Amino acid sequence: MSAPAAKASAPEVSFRSPTVDDGAAMYQLVKDSQVLEPNTRYAYLLLSTHFAGNCLLAEQNGEVVGCVASYRPPSHPEAIFVWQIGVREDARGQGLAKRMLHALVERPANADVRFLEATVDPGNEPSCRLFRAFAREQGVPCDVSPGFVPEHFGPTEHPPEDLHRIGPLRREP
Repeated sequence: MSAPAAKASAPEVSFRSPTVDDGAAMYQLVKDSQVLEPNTRYAYLLLSTHFAGNCLLAEQNGEVVGCVASYRPPSHPEAIFVWQIGVREDARGQGLAKRMLHALVERPANADVRFLEATVDPGNEPSCRLFRAFAREQGVPCDVSPGFVPEHFGPTEHPPEDLHRIGPLRREP
């Protein structure tokens, strides 16, 4: 009986900041996710230019397979707020979302970030698990508190969004 064939290793993933040319790819990844709420294409152009240092793309073989849309809130610049995090369907199940969060807080534009924040529908267990796992790997708490209630979204039906606040992040000297 012959030995089983070695499993081919997954292509290497690289991380980088988006550019104006990536706004459309970010929009398409979010739209194709069927899970995330797509914003306007213009919003992704702004994120990929005005907030490029605070956003992140993951690429495999020159194709965008993941993105983090995030920014530093002017009211509390010690935090980075993750607006959306998405992984292309064929790249899921490899821990890429968590790797993107680690890469995000290590970016030069985020060197002084002490907290990572995100709002999450409490029924979105995969996202809740992601942020708890990230906090665990950082060795810091993940505090969850009310963020937005359905009434904040106006007349449209929308679930609440709990605020996940992770930190204070530990920084190497």
